[in-house]
Amino acid sequence: MARGKTSRRKRTLLGLLAVVLVAITVAALWIARTWPDVAALAHDNPDTTAFIEAARARGESVEWRWVPYGSISLDLKKAVVAAEDMSFFSHHGFDTHEIEVAARDAVHGKRLRGASTITQQLAKNLWLSPSRSPLRKLREVLLTRQLEKHLSKRRILELYLNVVQFGPTSFGAEAAARRYFGVHASEVDADQAAQLAASLPRPTTWHPGVTSRGYRRAVARVRARAEQSAWLDQLLSG
Repeated sequence: MARGKTSRRKRTLLGLLAVVLVAITVAALWIARTWPDVAALAHDNPDTTAFIEAARARGESVEWRWVPYGSISLDLKKAVVAAEDMSFFSHHGFDTHEIEVAARDAVHGKRLRGASTITQQLAKNLWLSPSRSPLRKLREVLLTRQLEKHLSKRRILELYLNVVQFGPTSFGAEAAARRYFGVHASEVDADQAAQLAASLPRPTTWHPGVTSRGYRRAVARVRARAEQSAWLDQLLSG
């Protein structure tokens, strides 16, 4: 009798293992078939992004206009890098120092801080969702590595500045510059750039025109960091 129970238990475990293996195989095939052609972004502009499509699915009216890298003001490029990823030109997709600091803060119960680089944020905006699931995070890591492998820093920044959300319905530097200041992205000055860059962590509630104390402090921080980062000018102009 005991031997019969053991055999049934083994068959059950083997059956469960087979189901798991089939599920993993199906998932792997689906991921492979839907995986984006990252290398193509070296010369092709995206037709849309995951975040833009999510906004449209919510019934929001999306404002989005693509402009080349040279048509975005140096002040805006510098403000965004200073605000979001000061080590952008020296890392390979991941800022290990920021990750370590964030981990220490979490261990000590401090408020979590963002440790995502511009490349990671680009991967998320283009293809993923705001979800923090392990699978979504794994896809972000793999896509980030591919972006850094196939694209130059200049191209990564050009893509980011053109797809990132600067306000409730404004995606990309050109749409945001027109909406909030009535100018082209090439004409954005240092004050305007700080306002746009400060909106990036929470674009639906922080954007030019908002008078909350938190947003005003964020704008001041970004402006100060950009003013202290003259060394970025040559890297951003190259």
